[in-house]
Amino acid sequence: MRQTITMPALSDTMNNGRLVKWVKKPGDAIRKGETIAEVETDKAIMEVEAFHDGFLSGPLAAEGAELPVGQPIGYIADTRAESEGTAQSATAAAVPNEAPAPALAAAAPRRDGGGVLPQPARPPAAAAASVRASPYARRMAQQLGVDLAKIAAGQSNVRADAVLSAAREAPRSWLDAGPPYRIERMTSVREAIARNMIASLATPTFRVNAELPLAALGKAAADQQVSFTLFLARACALTVQALPLFNAAYTPEGLALRERVDVGVAVDAPDGLVALVLRDVAARPIGELAADWRALREKLDRRRLAPQDYQGATFYLSNLGTFPVVHSFDAVLPLGATAILCVGAPQAKRTAVTLACDHRVVAGADAARFLQRLSEVCGDPRAWSGTAAASGR
Repeated sequence: MRQTITMPALSDTMNNGRLVKWVKKPGDAIRKGETIAEVETDKAIMEVEAFHDGFLSGPLAAEGAELPVGQPIGYIADTRAESEGTAQSATAAAVPNEAPAPALAAAAPRRDGGGVLPQPARPPAAAAASVRASPYARRMAQQLGVDLAKIAAGQSNVRADAVLSAAREAPRSWLDAGPPYRIERMTSVREAIARNMIASLATPTFRVNAELPLAALGKAAADQQVSFTLFLARACALTVQALPLFNAAYTPEGLALRERVDVGVAVDAPDGLVALVLRDVAARPIGELAADWRALREKLDRRRLAPQDYQGATFYLSNLGTFPVVHSFDAVLPLGATAILCVGAPQAKRTAVTLACDHRVVAGADAARFLQRLSEVCGDPRAWSGTAAASGR
């Protein structure tokens, strides 16, 4: 008897996974809980563990293949004899050919002539309105110019993944009218970022600009040899703690009031933007946070982040102050948060910041109060930063 190994859902945002490598070979004995493969999710490379004792059996998904969650990638046989004869090398496996991910393979260069760039066709409103679809799928279809009526056949309720697949397969007349091009497959991280950005368009967001005195905060961080961003994250958390509405999140049933301030800090990773999450930032000293930050950065460098390392933040911080030319900037408000603070390069006395907020939760006066309180917290870091030295990155 053989048990099927399927592509696991290793995070809430994962729709597809890329098989990085097989740790075991066909015919190898494996024990329950033992690592048998590595899969790239939308943020990191994670291990796939065996759920059953036995022997790895083919056909196996090819290394490098991208497959949807739930798709078979291999098998576990009860006996070695059962695994023999069915074992195939990963590169010759048949599994990836059963259900290739739509529109992900590189396309041949196009050589169409030039002309005026037409806009993508928008779906007929009447036909789209009659289709049963989730609210998220309907918003996504509107943004991507996908006709819900054309993908509703055979589906009782159209979901977001079907809309995304249809968008990938849609004609690209607006590209064909221009110069020759080729399609390069996006990394899992960048695909996840694209999905999240589309989803965030449904959040009614407003922004408030301010200038804050951050020189004292920078000096305190330098004195303790801790990242300035880490100090700023704790200052934000203390401000959120004083104004708990900024730790809430909108839901159709009401506001979700969180009991802990978890700060997501945007980090420039090789494959795209990642927000590393520091937990309980308002209640923990800088030294502990610095140790956690080092561990998160090391896991990011090794591409071994777990979902809890980048999911569930209640407030977000994005700091581009290391780029002197960036005076100020704006950011998309991540789902599940009420605010994100964007910080530009330090100026002579003050630093420009932008606070983007969910208008369903807070109003302009609330944002002004937040920035006023944050200015006061940053102005006297000795009151909350402690004196014990810590090292951070």
